[in-house]
Amino acid sequence: MTVLAANSLPDRVADVDALEELLSRPSQALIDDLAALKGDIIILGVGGKVGPCLARMAKRAAPDKRIVGVARFSDAAVRQRLEDWGVETIACDLLHRDGVNALPKLPNVIYMAGKKFGTSGGEPFTWAMNAHVPALVGEAFAASRIVAFSTLCVYPFVDVTGPLCGEDVAPVPVGEYANSCVGRERVFQYFSHKHGTPGRLIRLNYSIDLRYGVLYDIANWVYTSQSIDLRAGHANVIWQGDVNAQVIRALGHCETPSRPLNMGGPEQVSVRALATTFGQRFGIEPKFVNQESGMGWHNDTSLAAKLFGYPEVPLARMIDWTVDWIERDQPHYNLPTHYEARDGTF
Repeated sequence: MTVLAANSLPDRVADVDALEELLSRPSQALIDDLAALKGDIIILGVGGKVGPCLARMAKRAAPDKRIVGVARFSDAAVRQRLEDWGVETIACDLLHRDGVNALPKLPNVIYMAGKKFGTSGGEPFTWAMNAHVPALVGEAFAASRIVAFSTLCVYPFVDVTGPLCGEDVAPVPVGEYANSCVGRERVFQYFSHKHGTPGRLIRLNYSIDLRYGVLYDIANWVYTSQSIDLRAGHANVIWQGDVNAQVIRALGHCETPSRPLNMGGPEQVSVRALATTFGQRFGIEPKFVNQESGMGWHNDTSLAAKLFGYPEVPLARMIDWTVDWIERDQPHYNLPTHYEARDGTF
């Protein structure tokens, strides 16, 4: 296999195909880690925004491993893309116990299923997805390693000047979504303790895919002359391709019982500074409302940096790509991150 160096970064990302190639480009570190990892990989909830490129990256990094993606696949095109990339697919509603029990019990599980947007008004379904499904998975895959996505929103607000929230800080969730995510973590930890299942709980910061993310939100607000709320004055961002690689590599760093792992960029980025930078690039004066409170969801990602190194894609390159993407009116998901929400409502 020809290794694609992750640090060979383009000056611009031409289109969606080029974006998805970049988001799924494996680093040598990932290739080496998967060569050392025993067994195949099953990815539960692969059909969302992140899952397809993560699965493709795993297959590109370890072409001889069996990579299986599981989702309802309401969009048949997503399933076809995965299969074209060499990823096996299984249609399954993870809310159905029999369906989960029938899945192949591969030794490595990446759990991506969950519900965030649309929580308000749909709280029972949110809890079913975020706390009940993990129980079904934790029981069915007791003999596997499980790396499960979680969120930085489980933490209390802290001052951006520090100290930031390390993995040992107790959750103080605000809102239905964050509470249900603590439920997800606790359920996985329960079954990890009960069965001796190694795991990691990925408390993820804001990932950047040029079609969505905090950088897209802020840049688009500047570009369309919308006001930017500064009460959430800082955010931690990381390129989605770096997230994909680190999550897959976390399979080699599972512990019993399952423990959290913060994942994100190395800095807390000023929203005002980002908007000002985008304004300079677009030739548009940003509009601001409110003032920075200094308080927000700010976690310490130094453990992930110790395990995996710093992200391959720096903030400056993400800004360049975002400016170019918006100026050329490239596709976007129209899914705001709501990073600025202060009440946990999404």
